[in-house]
Amino acid sequence: MVYSGADTGELQSLTFDDFMYFFLRLRKSRIRAVVENVRTRLPDGTPEELARLIIDSHAPISLLGGALLHFPRLIPGLGQTLQALGVVMGASALTRMQLYMILEIALLYGKDIDDQARVPELMAVVAATGVSVAVPFLVDALGFNPLVSIPVAGLTATATTRLMGEMAIRYYSESLPEASSAAAEPS
Repeated sequence: MVYSGADTGELQSLTFDDFMYFFLRLRKSRIRAVVENVRTRLPDGTPEELARLIIDSHAPISLLGGALLHFPRLIPGLGQTLQALGVVMGASALTRMQLYMILEIALLYGKDIDDQARVPELMAVVAATGVSVAVPFLVDALGFNPLVSIPVAGLTATATTRLMGEMAIRYYSESLPEASSAAAEPS
């Protein structure tokens, strides 16, 4: 989530937008609809409260997704190719879910989700999700029972979701106009 610049006001390239749409099935209209729904449910909520509601809605899904991600590896006779395909498909779903969450939180804080400034943020989400998906392989490398990788994967995915959500809240709240003017005023 580290990005030092402010919103540039430049739109994302059409190629990047197409990549996110076709390969990761990122639907910005869905992101806008979810944010509108959350605002309707809690009309007096602050962006932080609404963002935490979104994080809370993503956490159980990431627990399930993370656990299911490594499940195909436990089926004997499935074959390494099919096992790897299951991991790749699961990782793709988790990545997509994390991207949605970050863009929903950005939109809650008044950020333009079509702005070029979101690209480095989204790349950081992809990298963090990749690391969280790889953690259960460490369980295997340490020689633990393969069944241990399922809860480890689920808990790691959930922790990553919550951590990224909290980082997004902090990152986007620091760039709010009232946050910067309040910090500039002497006490």
